[in-house]
Amino acid sequence: MIWYPYEQMKTMKPPFQIIDAEGVFLKTPEREMIDSVSSWWSVIHGYKHPVLNEAIKAQVDNFSHVMLGGLTHEPAQKLSEKLQSYLPGDLDYSFFSDSGSVAVEVALKMALQYYVNQGQMQRTKVLSLIHAYHGDTFKTMEVGDDEDYHFILEAYGESENVIHIPTKVPELEKAFEKYHNQLNCMIVEPLLQGAGGMRMYDIAFLKRARQLCDEYGVLLIFDEVATGFGRTGNRFVADLVLPDILVLGKALTGGYIGHAVTVANKKVYDGFYGEDADKALMHGPTFMGNALACSVALKSIEIFEKENYMEKIHKIEEITRREMAGFTDPRVKEVRIMGGCVCVEVFDRAVLRGYQQFAYEHGVFSRPFLNYMYAMVPYIISEEELLKVLRTMKEWFH
Repeated sequence: MIWYPYEQMKTMKPPFQIIDAEGVFLKTPEREMIDSVSSWWSVIHGYKHPVLNEAIKAQVDNFSHVMLGGLTHEPAQKLSEKLQSYLPGDLDYSFFSDSGSVAVEVALKMALQYYVNQGQMQRTKVLSLIHAYHGDTFKTMEVGDDEDYHFILEAYGESENVIHIPTKVPELEKAFEKYHNQLNCMIVEPLLQGAGGMRMYDIAFLKRARQLCDEYGVLLIFDEVATGFGRTGNRFVADLVLPDILVLGKALTGGYIGHAVTVANKKVYDGFYGEDADKALMHGPTFMGNALACSVALKSIEIFEKENYMEKIHKIEEITRREMAGFTDPRVKEVRIMGGCVCVEVFDRAVLRGYQQFAYEHGVFSRPFLNYMYAMVPYIISEEELLKVLRTMKEWFH
């Protein structure tokens, strides 16, 4: 049987059975519903997109996968070249993997080994954010800060190598003053903290972080697995503040297949480059650079560019702000909107009990968690469809 994610299997409600999906719609035997969460924020072009379908089919006729150990292939080469020209600054060196969590692990490993390669063995600490979520593998849980997801780490006690701070500049400055010579990196979900509660913060914090990282020789990592490809209303937050290492996943393939990339700048890359084999990055996910994933990722980026997706995202934000303006309820703590994300935070999570079924009956798939009702819709959504999602959210409180 399937062991489902984030569920107590004994008490879980049976999941909705999906028999087809097209555009923004998921189809069950009984009805169709708008996917308001884009299959965990990844299906930005909607389902069954003809161009993406064709990219997968064409590559299958050649081969589906070969490893990158001692071999290479055109889809991986072309995606690396595309990312080099597409991403800001000198984020030019792509290390592929098969999921966002693994890509963050790679970024953290890069940061630690970058200093180990220089003999700076004391730089073992990571600066992270309160309410951070970077994945469910062990190091990503350690740099995360969410007791609902990562409580298992209590078995080990408090980590000596991770410092968590709020998104406040004074706290940031204090942390650098105290730990700067022990830090190998600072890692953040830039502007929008996803699974930690759709928390949004100001760009000034990231600008100051960049300054302090430069001043003290600390690497800055942006985990844009969730925020990349327009979700914050920016193409990438890295376009505004340039990190040393950028992590992308989810929407990288348009949600078609698991794939991710850890992109390093020249300084980081050069820290591994040389005659000494011991300084190489000893990491190699089996399915890194998967040919199907690279082929569909290339087409996904092409669609994003050609069809002016940033304009679509700005329209989604404009409609959302208009529709949610003035919405209040005694049970609602705050409504937050940024780019292609809207979150209604309630004081008591019990308020949201039953909302998923209510949304389903209104033709919307939603998956609220903890105290958060939210939507991160596919970018191809029509205004009428978006209004249905937003009005369903508001109707729950009537």
